[in-house]
Amino acid sequence: MLEVRGLSRSFGGLKAVDDVTLSVPRGQIVSLIGPNGAGKTTLFALISGFLKPDSGRVSFEGRDITGHKPHAICRAGIVRTFQVVQPFAGLSVHENIAVGAHTRLRDRDEALERAREVAHRVGMGAMLDRPASALTIAGRKRLELARALATDPRLLLLDEVMAGLNATEIGELVEVIRAIRDEGVTIFLIEHVMQAVMRLSDYTHVLNHGAMIASGTPREVTSAPHVIEAYLGHGAAARLAELEAGHA
Repeated sequence: MLEVRGLSRSFGGLKAVDDVTLSVPRGQIVSLIGPNGAGKTTLFALISGFLKPDSGRVSFEGRDITGHKPHAICRAGIVRTFQVVQPFAGLSVHENIAVGAHTRLRDRDEALERAREVAHRVGMGAMLDRPASALTIAGRKRLELARALATDPRLLLLDEVMAGLNATEIGELVEVIRAIRDEGVTIFLIEHVMQAVMRLSDYTHVLNHGAMIASGTPREVTSAPHVIEAYLGHGAAARLAELEAGHA
């Protein structure tokens, strides 16, 4: 469904994304993990049109979308959420979600009805009249997800949608995301919450210093020594192995 080939982007002397190649098959949940500063959000920005690559190609459903504007990519069927959630504070939850629906629907009543449907899908049906400014972190995260879903995407890019949530909230959102996939939306997500990565992902890619260092099932990549070292530092894999041997 999504194909990224040799994608690179530099900022001055820093290569934030370095010759990245990956694919996201239709109907799957694919995760992108890596330490802070690995280039994950920059990669999402390149895919979704918020940044232009220095080199490489992005194709979606067989169509080259490299360097297209974000609104054109949204209309093509790809939409993303953002790490820093910024709802329209002066609007209600209902109106915020309708903003997303208006990318497809001109009629106000149709957009509001679409927003109502989406709100129920993500567990916000009882919050429609609530001011967006009154939402908790968990509520704002769901609102960000709902607003993206209201654009009627075929591929949804989720950027740390579970950051800042407690264990119960994470569990609830995992079920919401799984249901969205089951309804036909393919999902590509950046996530640091490994509980969610392990429970949701069909396949996982690992980015470090802008380069892809591992790909496989969540269990395969999280047990790879070079992935452990990318997260925990040089020698961490050996130390963990010693600890496990000591408990055996």
